[in-house]
Amino acid sequence: MVELKFLGMDFGCALGSLSNGQFPEKDCLLPLISKLLGYAIVAASTTVKLPQILKILQHKSVRGLSVVAFELELIGYTIALAYCLHKGLPFSAFGEYLFLLIQAIILVAIIYYFSQPLGMKTWMKGLLYCAVAPTILAGQIDPVLFEALYASQHAIFLCARIPQIWKNFKSKSTGELSFLTFFMNFAGSMGKLTLTMNFSLQIF
Repeated sequence: MVELKFLGMDFGCALGSLSNGQFPEKDCLLPLISKLLGYAIVAASTTVKLPQILKILQHKSVRGLSVVAFELELIGYTIALAYCLHKGLPFSAFGEYLFLLIQAIILVAIIYYFSQPLGMKTWMKGLLYCAVAPTILAGQIDPVLFEALYASQHAIFLCARIPQIWKNFKSKSTGELSFLTFFMNFAGSMGKLTLTMNFSLQIF
């Protein structure tokens, strides 16, 4: 069987089976699907926050947006990316976090800009993140603490939704919240779920 690899994906197995008129076996097909889906999620993640960023810039307003929700997302992406880098995972498994983190930083900065004047508490939060984030991303923290932070990321992402939901409920409006960004986040989560299920099938 001829090896045909690209970006860590082995197409030789699947193409070899198809050329012989056979459907690729599970052990051959599932890893390929997982890789392809992983890279598709990474590619899609490059524009997830863009609709929200553009909507704020277009209207020059952050009306109806919960600053805390976006700050928590930023923390969650930082922890997730740091953990993946520390574990040496392939780019297809963590690339989305890199692009989402960059967009989240831009988004929080824009929200701060249109939330003038900024209080001392906001400045302190920003400075604290800038001081701590590089250390976490470099993996220069206690391994036990690192594992605890990673385990908490799902709770962080869940809690990030609550302030925005509550704000929408109170104001009876979504304000400048972008539906397209919300939808792309949802689609990405479904893709991640599928990727995790495929990985579980490979194990069992």
